[in-house]
Amino acid sequence: MKPTIAHLGIAVTDLDAALAFYTNVLGVACRGPEYVDGARIVHLDFGESEVELLEPATSDSPIGRFLAKRGPGLHHVCYRVPDLDAALAACRELGYTLIDDAPRAGASGCRIAFLHPKSTHGTLIELTE
Repeated sequence: MKPTIAHLGIAVTDLDAALAFYTNVLGVACRGPEYVDGARIVHLDFGESEVELLEPATSDSPIGRFLAKRGPGLHHVCYRVPDLDAALAACRELGYTLIDDAPRAGASGCRIAFLHPKSTHGTLIELTE
């Protein structure tokens, strides 16, 4: 299996207002919401990939801090890899900065880990299986 784009995470200040575009204009079905890492998250199905809309539950959550610093928009890209542990080992060996040293539970109960944007040319990258 080669890596694929699992989802794009988009930080929003008003989840319901943002969701209206995807459901009313694009006709995309949504799943959720669920609450993970201090965010209310809905998943939008785009075939092999999803869009996650992320609204902060509190201003000091990771999404809340992102919005305060950068405003609404693309938060992260998540790549699905065949072996998350092997991908993290390769990242360590090649000198990438890991935010998560070990996989942890993310949205929908998936195993995830983030790479710091300072080592990935400015993009917050999430890896999942």
